[in-house]
Amino acid sequence: MFAEIITIGDELLIGQVVDTNSAWMGQELNKIGIEVLRIVSVRDREEEITEAIDSAIKRVNIVLVTGGLGPTKDDITKNTLCKYFHTELVFNEEVFENVKRVLAGKIPMNSLNKSQAMVPKGCTVINNPVGSAPVSWFEREGKVLVSMPGVPQEMTAVMTESILPKLQVRFQADVIMHQTFLVQHYPESVLAEKLESWETTLPKCIKLAYLPKLGIIRLRLTGRGKDKTELANVLHCEKAKLEEILGDDIFSEEDIPLEMIVGELLKKKKLTVSTAESCTGGSIAARLTSISGSSGYFNGGIVAYSNEVKIGLLYVSSDTLAQYGAVSEETVIEMVKGAMKTLKTDCAVATSGIAGPGGGTPEKPVGTVWIAAGYKNEIRTYKQETNRGRAMNIERAGNNALLMLRDLLK
Repeated sequence: MFAEIITIGDELLIGQVVDTNSAWMGQELNKIGIEVLRIVSVRDREEEITEAIDSAIKRVNIVLVTGGLGPTKDDITKNTLCKYFHTELVFNEEVFENVKRVLAGKIPMNSLNKSQAMVPKGCTVINNPVGSAPVSWFEREGKVLVSMPGVPQEMTAVMTESILPKLQVRFQADVIMHQTFLVQHYPESVLAEKLESWETTLPKCIKLAYLPKLGIIRLRLTGRGKDKTELANVLHCEKAKLEEILGDDIFSEEDIPLEMIVGELLKKKKLTVSTAESCTGGSIAARLTSISGSSGYFNGGIVAYSNEVKIGLLYVSSDTLAQYGAVSEETVIEMVKGAMKTLKTDCAVATSGIAGPGGGTPEKPVGTVWIAAGYKNEIRTYKQETNRGRAMNIERAGNNALLMLRDLLK
C-alpha cells in the first residue's frame, strides 16, 4: 500500500521552516505497512495545491496533506479542498466546542478563531486534541485524502490518536520489516564490492540499501510480504549471512546514534569518560551529553583551542607543541592523558586539527585532524586527512573519535 505526502507552505520552500513532518510520517506509516511513494512541498497557491493533489491521487490510495489550516487569509487549504471535492464549508458545532476548549484561558475567541469551526461538507471531521484546526478525512472511489495541521505537535497528535489507527482499519497493507546494521572500516564502494555476491542472491522480498554517513555506513535490509513470521525467518537468515561476511566490522545492529552505543558500553563497564577538543569545539562532548543518563559516565570536557589552554589544563608540554605543533599525534596523546588526569576519568578522546576553510599548510592541509582515544594506559591514534568542508570535517572527526573509543573499550 502506497501513500504520498503533500506539505503546504511558502515557509518550507524558502527554507524558513524545515519539514520534519514528512520524515516522522514516513517512519510511522512504514510501521503499519504503508510505504511513502513521494513527498511534495508546494506554495500556498490554490492551483499548485490542486495540481499536487490531482497528481498524487492518480498514483496512490492515500494522500496526506499538512499545512494551510490556520485562521488567517494565507491559509487556503480548506477552501482549495472544497473546490477540489465540489463541496462547501459549513459550521460544525462539535469542532467549535473543541476550539473553545483548546483556547480557553489562553487566547480570546474572535471571528478568525471561530472560523476554524468551518469545515468541508461531506468529509469526516476529526477534532484536534491539541490545536484549533480540525482534520478533514475525504474518501472518493476507494481513495483517501487526509488534511491535517502543519504544526508538528498537532500533526503528530492527530496522526497517533486517529489517523494511523483509521488507516490500519481501512487498508490491509503488507508487512514491512527492517533490520539496520552500522558498519565501520569501509568506503561505500569497497563495501558494495565485498557484498556483491551475497546481495545478488537476496530473495525478491528482501531489499538492501546503503546509507553512508561520515566514517560509518548504515546497511538496511527491508523485507516486504504478507506473512510476518515467514518474512521474519527470511530476514533472520540473511542477517546471519551478513554477520558471517562482515564480522566485527558490524558494530551495531540497531539504528541508534554512535554516542548512545558508546554510552551504553560505558555504563555497562561502569567507566567514566572525558573529552579534550580543539578543532571539534566541544561537539563530541555535546553528543555524549545529549543522551539521557550521561551524567552517570561523562565527567566533563575541555575545549582547548589555544596552546595556553592545552598547556595549562591538559598538561601538554610546550616542547611538544614547539617541536611537533598543535596538530600532531604527539599533542593529542598528551591531550588524552591530560583530560583523564584533570577530569579524573577512566578514558578520554582528544582532537586537534585544521577544520577549515583556512589555516592549512602544504605539510598539514585543511582536513588534517589528529584523533586519540585513551583507556587507562592504552592510547590509540588516527590521522584523518580527507577535506569535506568544515562542518563535515568536524562531524567525521567526532565519529572517528567515538568509534576509536568504542573499539578500545571492547
